[in-house]
Amino acid sequence: MTVKIYSYQKCSTCQKALKFLDHAQIAYQVFPIREQPPTSAELKQALDYVQGDLKKLLNTSGEEYRRLNLKERLSSMSHEEVFELLSHNGMLVKRPFVLGENFILLGFKEDAWKAKLL
Repeated sequence: MTVKIYSYQKCSTCQKALKFLDHAQIAYQVFPIREQPPTSAELKQALDYVQGDLKKLLNTSGEEYRRLNLKERLSSMSHEEVFELLSHNGMLVKRPFVLGENFILLGFKEDAWKAKLL
């Protein structure tokens, strides 16, 4: 199994996630989330995983989230508008963003990762 992981090199959480994958000897392919964000289709797939809660797809602690005032704007945006925004600005996406064969992982919570990957 090879997982697809969208990561930001300077993100300590992403670094922990990659170390976890290396230690568990899980094959992965890294995509730089800033330069190559997840596609709209991948984001839609992730939305199903989080039972339609758009906010769970977002990096709510990031500068871009605050700069764009998404806390206030999100409730008035359509899903398509949010997907368009996220697919063009990877710094808004919760990271690491991981796509597996039959699962998606958002953020790094070791217990959840162990349950899906080990």
